Amino acid sequence: MPLWIPVTLAAATFQTIRFMLQKVLSAVTLSAAGATFSRFVYSAPVILLALWAYVTSTEAELPALSLRFWGFATIGGLSQILATVCVVALFKQRNFAVGITFKKTEVIQTAIVGLVVLGDEVSALGWLAILIGLVGVLVLSKTKDGPKGLWRQMSGRAPVLGLGSGVLFAFSAVSYRGASLQLQEPDAVLRAAVTLAVVVCLQTVMMLVWLALRDPGEIARVWAARRVAVWVGLTSMGGSFCWFLAFTLQNAAYVKALGQVELLLSLLASLLVFREEVTRREIFGMGLLVLSILALILAI
Repeated sequence: MPLWIPVTLAAATFQTIRFMLQKVLSAVTLSAAGATFSRFVYSAPVILLALWAYVTSTEAELPALSLRFWGFATIGGLSQILATVCVVALFKQRNFAVGITFKKTEVIQTAIVGLVVLGDEVSALGWLAILIGLVGVLVLSKTKDGPKGLWRQMSGRAPVLGLGSGVLFAFSAVSYRGASLQLQEPDAVLRAAVTLAVVVCLQTVMMLVWLALRDPGEIARVWAARRVAVWVGLTSMGGSFCWFLAFTLQNAAYVKALGQVELLLSLLASLLVFREEVTRREIFGMGLLVLSILALILAI
């Protein structure tokens, strides 16, 4: 089995655990910007320490960072922050579920952006797997009357925010892969770790400057919430490293497509941990996602 497959599954698992922690620990009150900042600021030191430990233990040399690397890293980091802002803005919309469903079209958008920016091609079977996954996502959409309700509610701000976040997440994924490919280093783990360390440090600085200018008090609240936020940051770090390693090893579109297994894990967590009901429609949607993932693995 290619390494990128278990790494992507690990990334989706980390991300599911982070969302579970955020749900269980929802008593902590931070603004959207503060919650985003906490993800970066509490994971950055651990990432840098882990990179130092890896370089020291393997006696490897840090690769040179070209201008193209910094360009891809900056675009990717900023795109991810803006995409997160779009998703947070969706919470204020009445048809939030519609926007989130449009956001999940990021897999197809990633395939298109990857083809245009990096020349990453997707096979015919790969496109079929992505389309089956998209249908599964639409079936799983939490809109009234399922997918039919989705198409009836296409107008409004929520679909724009959803599609916008999907495009931005697609650019971030492709940019992270592009940054990693700029490093003249055969060690994929080192390339992923260096790219992640640079991006998270850039994002921490960006968010710190933003909060210092717009809401200085939120920085103190992020520190006050450290006992909770640090765990969100650590699980975010684990997931981010696995995503970056997967992007280093494989076409970002394939990684994003397989990463939709996160929806299955979330539904299992909803059923087994939070004791919530799962409908027949959700079971059918999960079946389509499983079929999509199997087709994707065969396409590689």
